Amino acid sequence: MQAEIIAVGTEILLGQVVDTNSAYIAQGLADAGIEVYYHSLVGDNADRLTTVVNQARSRSDLVVISGGLGPTKDDLTKQTVAQLLGVKLVEDAPAMAKIQRHFATTGQKLTPNNRLQALYLAGSTLLKNSTGMAVGSFYRDPHGADLMLLPGPPSELEPMFENEALPRLKQAYRRQEFLVSRVLRFFGIGEAELVTQLADLIDEQTNPTIAPYAKVNEVTLRLTAAASSTAAGNQLLDDMTATIQNRVGDFLYGYGDDNSLAQVVVNTLIDWHLTITAAESLTAGKFQSTLGDVPGVSAVFPGGFVTYANDAKRDLLGIPQQVIDTDGVVSEHTAQEMAERSREKLNTDFALSFTGVAGPDALEGQPAGTVWLGLAQRNQAPQAKLVHLTGNRAKVRERAVMQALDWLRRVLRGPK
Repeated sequence: MQAEIIAVGTEILLGQVVDTNSAYIAQGLADAGIEVYYHSLVGDNADRLTTVVNQARSRSDLVVISGGLGPTKDDLTKQTVAQLLGVKLVEDAPAMAKIQRHFATTGQKLTPNNRLQALYLAGSTLLKNSTGMAVGSFYRDPHGADLMLLPGPPSELEPMFENEALPRLKQAYRRQEFLVSRVLRFFGIGEAELVTQLADLIDEQTNPTIAPYAKVNEVTLRLTAAASSTAAGNQLLDDMTATIQNRVGDFLYGYGDDNSLAQVVVNTLIDWHLTITAAESLTAGKFQSTLGDVPGVSAVFPGGFVTYANDAKRDLLGIPQQVIDTDGVVSEHTAQEMAERSREKLNTDFALSFTGVAGPDALEGQPAGTVWLGLAQRNQAPQAKLVHLTGNRAKVRERAVMQALDWLRRVLRGPK
């Protein structure tokens, strides 16, 4: 099966609304074993919509259209598609009754255009709307591509797609194979280098396929396998993942669309019953805030320190004034002291520290982007690492936090 998704709405075309529906539909179709080859976006214009739908029908087996089923003058999808197919629009009595009840309850006047929401393509399977009033349609065309019409608001589209559309798609297209995907997440390696390391796998890919994506401060790979069963697909993914790990596994930190480096670190600390604190100057609490976004972090993070000023480093952490005066705050020694003294004060297993120059100006003769990270561990001498980061003030802080998380991840993982 080859599918195409069309999003309808001038507000999307103009960038006033972000189209999240297409991504949601595409994922659902993939889970149903239906491959999406094209995404299109068209405004609320009957002629242009006709052109886009005709093009989609010429190259796809299934065309899924979202938006334009409402009661306003610019909601033209079902009327345009009905005219294109040469079929009538018919009224669904239960949907009309629901609309009438709504207007009776709210005391608003039921105008003729509101009745449009109860209409659907004659000869199609009706898709009920559990959270709104505009019904959807699934039209099986014996002479061309099948069409599915869905409402535009995600609060209406998502339950309709999940509860009404997907079961009918799976029944209509009893799949011969399953599509299974896995996301691999990497930190510390750029997209260009990662692609170079895996060039032969990417160039020769057949099944699974490999798609690299550069994200903020990291790179991901999406592996997709087609197989006769989910288990067989997962085995293909396991084999490819093992091959990739053998080459660049040092940079691989986790899996999944929603996973994060902070989640991986916190969950590892939780699993091993280890605790962490931090002393932040450069990042001004950003590291601790990042930890705080992870559910369950309170089990391993008792609190920490934000010591932006030199006096705070001395008074809160107990760093000798001589260290600050002699070595400066942007130094290896200060980073080590910040980490070790914060760890001692809260009696944790680990502590990280951040000191440096976020910019835009230089500090202590050090250019913006100069960052010292400190790491203290129970019963070990504290360490420090110098990194040079690029970007504006906010980016330097974000990247410092990611660098520290990855450093701790590697320490927790132990020697290779």
